[in-house]
Amino acid sequence: MQKKLIALAVASLASGAAFAQTNVTMYGVADIGYMYSTGDAGRVGNVPIPGTNTFSGINSGLLAGSRLGFRGEEALGNGLKAIFTLEYSLNLDNNSGVGNTGGLNARQQYVGLSHAGWGTVALGRQYAPGYLASANNDPFGGAVFEPQSFLTAQAGNSITPNSPARWDNAITYTSPNWGGFTGKAIYSFGETSSGGTYNDKLVSVTDNGKWGLGANFAKGQFNVDVVYQQRQHVTNGSLISVPGLTGLFTANGKSVDEVYVGGSFDLKFVKLMASWQGQNDKNAANLDNQSWQVGAVIPVLGSSNIHIGYSELYWDQGSQWVGGVKVKRPLNDDSQSAALGWTTALSKRTTLYAGYVWVKNDKRSYAGGPVTGVAARGEDNNTVLAGINHKF
Repeated sequence: MQKKLIALAVASLASGAAFAQTNVTMYGVADIGYMYSTGDAGRVGNVPIPGTNTFSGINSGLLAGSRLGFRGEEALGNGLKAIFTLEYSLNLDNNSGVGNTGGLNARQQYVGLSHAGWGTVALGRQYAPGYLASANNDPFGGAVFEPQSFLTAQAGNSITPNSPARWDNAITYTSPNWGGFTGKAIYSFGETSSGGTYNDKLVSVTDNGKWGLGANFAKGQFNVDVVYQQRQHVTNGSLISVPGLTGLFTANGKSVDEVYVGGSFDLKFVKLMASWQGQNDKNAANLDNQSWQVGAVIPVLGSSNIHIGYSELYWDQGSQWVGGVKVKRPLNDDSQSAALGWTTALSKRTTLYAGYVWVKNDKRSYAGGPVTGVAARGEDNNTVLAGINHKF
């Protein structure tokens, strides 16, 4: 009898523990494809370099980043829930990602509290408002080969559907949906050591901090996003480098301000979208730029879509005095890019895709295109790609 009572007690405890467990979902994306990219070798000054730069190979995460994630929630009573998300990058092409890169390679890691009437507060590595806003109004949903996506990332902007918009040490508040309107606020602590000096001043706890505000209105056929983000008192270690031009720029504790406005309108037979954004860098780097894009998604053949995107990036780095002569700095022209793509949904979870991307850089402008190692200032490059995306 005593053994039966003990067994019942253990079973009761196990049942209670199982009842209290968080409801956890494992999810992910497996995306991989072939890419071929070729471009002029660039120039030294005004002199073109003979030859071409070429890439041919398999790349992971072309249409959407490959990932493995876990998310869950636990009801705490009175409509309050505990929530969490742990999401990690995977590179299917070269056996890297998650914990095989010297770190966890996290896309998102956060835990928080959520209430349908009050909104959500979360802490950890999270998306800044510019991430989803820029993806919302992108004809390829933020794919790495889409012009607006790679132009903003390679310009060093934090308003982009890419890694610069994932912020560490962050606290966020996301409002409930009020008749189609949703707001989001974020603050990312720079966590700079207070024991040193910078510009003859004690290092501030706000150095390398970031904050942002975003507003989204989505109802029926319309979607509109407005975002403002700022990087505070930027030091060199926190300044985003421009691919191919590393080492030319410095930060001296000034802020970098960004603004974004974008929208889309779904006419059923075609979805139209456009956006504009600008960056004002007050540091010595002076990575001021503006970019705009227009795009469309055209449904065809029931389960397929044609995707069209065009974007331009305008640099405004200004001039400097060299040997008594005022000359323009390296980034003062524009880069143009256009993309044409096709997606076919084989099921709700599996999509085939193909695309073509064209990029043109002026002699004082740089945009790497889908493959940064191919591009150079003052050149044209072209990329073709095809792949498969599976969600689980």
